[in-house]
Amino acid sequence: MVLCWLIDHATQLGIDPNRVAVAGTSAGGCLSAALAMMARDRGGPSVAYQCLLIPCLDDRCDTPSMTRIADWRITNGATIQWTWDTYLGTGRGDNVSPYAAPARSDDLSGLPPAYLLTCGLDPLLDEGLDYARRLIEANVAVQTNHVPGAWHFFEAYAPKSLLVHGTTAHWLGALSAALHPVPFVR
Repeated sequence: MVLCWLIDHATQLGIDPNRVAVAGTSAGGCLSAALAMMARDRGGPSVAYQCLLIPCLDDRCDTPSMTRIADWRITNGATIQWTWDTYLGTGRGDNVSPYAAPARSDDLSGLPPAYLLTCGLDPLLDEGLDYARRLIEANVAVQTNHVPGAWHFFEAYAPKSLLVHGTTAHWLGALSAALHPVPFVR
């Protein structure tokens, strides 16, 4: 696993093995959440933070936002369903590992602190918010950022816009603060 290699070569790479985060957007958010879960379940290596940006987490595709977001001009529920079918195959039923679809996990306790980005016109909105809520219920520190009116991968459509710059600065700031905390001074 790449995470194990990274930790094993931390000295050579000049990184602190205690300040390693996983981050990903959309399907990458799924892989990042699964990697954090797998590291927890296998007893390491330690992940300090997970940054999940508009993550695709639940192959069941049965949330209201998945149905509501149907505009063919943007990523919609049908597109997300097709993505899962391509990834896991059709007719999969309930036999899907939480390492493939993290929302299927029954236990989110012990996971690293998380940042979760959602967008108002994203079919993944509800599953992202539900995952954040479940992390909170499992006593995991979570910071959320919701971008109303934005759609899945809105950054690709207007990469130089103020909205993209502000959103990117927000999640990069959260990631930086998680990996480089400022000590509390009285």
